[in-house]
Amino acid sequence: MSRRTVASVLAIVLLVALFATVAFLPVPYVTMSPGPTVNVLGKNNGQPIVQVQGHKTYPVDGDLRLTTVSVTAPGQRITLPAALWAWFDGARAVYPRDVIYPPQQSAAESEQESSVEMVSSQDTAIAAAMRELGYRPTVQTEVLAVTKGSPADGKLEVRDRILSINGTRITDATQVSKEIQKVGVGGNARFEVRRGKTDKKVTVVPKASPRDPNRALVGIVVGEGFHFPFDVKVDISDRIGGPSAGLIFSLAVYDTLTPGSLTSGKDIAGTGTITQDGNVGPIGGIQQKIVAAADAGAKIFLVPPANCAEAKGADVKKDEIRLVKAPTMHSAVTSLKRYAADPGADLPKCG
Repeated sequence: MSRRTVASVLAIVLLVALFATVAFLPVPYVTMSPGPTVNVLGKNNGQPIVQVQGHKTYPVDGDLRLTTVSVTAPGQRITLPAALWAWFDGARAVYPRDVIYPPQQSAAESEQESSVEMVSSQDTAIAAAMRELGYRPTVQTEVLAVTKGSPADGKLEVRDRILSINGTRITDATQVSKEIQKVGVGGNARFEVRRGKTDKKVTVVPKASPRDPNRALVGIVVGEGFHFPFDVKVDISDRIGGPSAGLIFSLAVYDTLTPGSLTSGKDIAGTGTITQDGNVGPIGGIQQKIVAAADAGAKIFLVPPANCAEAKGADVKKDEIRLVKAPTMHSAVTSLKRYAADPGADLPKCG
């Protein structure tokens, strides 16, 4: 065997070994696939997802499906073949990892952020439904998350409404941090909170931030909450996070509190963030959510206007699912009522 032949064989062997090695190395991307859907008019662990106390409720029919995407978990990495496989799959998508998970954010921080967004979106969705019904909920400062092992763990709870700290009335979420800094590390932060219908007083001793020894932390995330004229709860699985189910939550609450069936027994899906005034905002993974809805049997999909262009590229059969533009909750309610009365009705379109 000549030297040239030996060199060629060696080069091929090395090249194969290189490709084999590269195939198992992680790449800085994540995949996004159609996730499960949940009928918010249904039940979770045997109990209605929408629970109401203090107001008459009405029987509901049909499905109002929140839609999700399955994303590579913060602690997982994908290989080049896996990324390429997803790239060529019309129902999936590939994104740079830094777009979904900022480099400076830990897996625990990512999970807490998602949980905070879900709690906030549920409460804002209830407020939007109440406004659609003519109520005017008042804004309050609310605990959205409590860090495990923190000074507040076991003392404050998610959805505690903060009334005062050391006698100072809290009217804005930004006040909470200011009052904690006044107390300082090792001091006594005396919280007065409203938990359900009961007012409670708890004392929390702040500890030093691991990033700044002079900064006092109690381990809570606070934000905007609401005082409602009666109790409404959306009891969804803890495995579902993020703010994108806001519109569907609002519609489910509205349907539960009004006579008749908003869906008229039909299978409806959708997505979109929502403000307390009922404005619907854009979300990520719209194409994967439409595929998930179609697979679940939904015939109508409510789309935030900003997602309409992308939505039309979803990997579904022509006429398999109807895309209906929903700029506001009121628009969505109107569209669903018209569709229930006449499935062939002309509804707001995406493009």
